[in-house]
Amino acid sequence: MISDKSAQIVGKARELGAATAGIASVELLRESPSHRILGKFGTKIDGVHSFEGMIEGFNEIKWPGNAKSALVIGVAHPQDEPELDWTQGSGNTPGNRILQRINRDLAAWIEGALGIRTHRMPYWVEKGGIYLKDTAVLAGLGCIGRNNLLLTPQLGPRVRLRGMLLEDELDPTGPIAFDPCDGCEEFCRKACPQNAFDRIVLSPDEAGIDALPGRDGRFSRARCYIQMDKDVEDSAMAVAEGFLSGLDKSAMVTGKVSQTDKRIRWCRRCELACPVGR
Repeated sequence: MISDKSAQIVGKARELGAATAGIASVELLRESPSHRILGKFGTKIDGVHSFEGMIEGFNEIKWPGNAKSALVIGVAHPQDEPELDWTQGSGNTPGNRILQRINRDLAAWIEGALGIRTHRMPYWVEKGGIYLKDTAVLAGLGCIGRNNLLLTPQLGPRVRLRGMLLEDELDPTGPIAFDPCDGCEEFCRKACPQNAFDRIVLSPDEAGIDALPGRDGRFSRARCYIQMDKDVEDSAMAVAEGFLSGLDKSAMVTGKVSQTDKRIRWCRRCELACPVGR
């Protein structure tokens, strides 16, 4: 049975627009799989860093010292609303702006109504953030699937996350007993255009733990990044084709490209192939 405070916070998150929300212990989060892998290998796995501006040798996240609990919220990203994930202009996405708004309003309510100090976290752990998928698992939102994504009972992997730390030791809302991957035909892995799940990148013996990326270490970040680079190139080609077809004559004259034209449509094939939450 979770405490009244925990229940109030989760309820308020939903009231503000979150599809799901939960609370995890910071102490347990520090021992979660991604943080343990970070401490042993840093962020460079399979030859690439998780963040382009990564500082070489980074292997420790420094959080506010008084933080006791981690709150994670999720918003739905249904298949028929792909634009929520499209990057344009500053690099932010419409979906992330929704998450930022909910996180901001929720933090203000927590501090005002409950008197708990909050720390809204950046998305990237390299900039001081938290591993959101690990937090979500500990908070009872779901489990990590074979596609290396968070799987929730209600939405499957079609959910986007954001988090904050709280200076109060609240009752965790998870984890939960949930594993839809057991016996699955691995639709997600078969859908990957770059075969990112074809080989073991990190073994349990190397990592010293069994909970690995893609569940069994069979996830290549490098191959996933190849597809991301292709997505960027496809966006540039779409802009060029628009010029050539005369769809944007003003841009041809001025040399300026509208922010709408610059949208990058990121690959979601492993996510959309998953039958969970449909």
